[in-house]
Amino acid sequence: MLKKLKQMIGLLEEDESMDDKLSWILDSTQSRLKVLLGGVEPGNDLEYIVIEVSIARYNRIGSEGLSTHTVEGESQNFQESDFAAYMDDIRAYKEAHNQDEAKGGILWI
Repeated sequence: MLKKLKQMIGLLEEDESMDDKLSWILDSTQSRLKVLLGGVEPGNDLEYIVIEVSIARYNRIGSEGLSTHTVEGESQNFQESDFAAYMDDIRAYKEAHNQDEAKGGILWI
């Protein structure tokens, strides 16, 4: 995945100067996706989510914690959750893999 991420952000494959940082971003993105999947390791078919969220996180380096940033008329808005755009895909994946979201919950009557 590191190779794909480097291609998407415009780094040459042989440029290893950012590998540690990019690997950390990929690892943390995969870990967060695993949590959203209820502890299930993300399959290869969700790799695109890991890559795209990692790109968003890479592009936001230095702007962590901001929701809006405006400089000389240019404005950037950051989503509250990097995974918000992919929640329908994550739900569909969970349904296809028989992960019941209600499992383990408490029912109050």
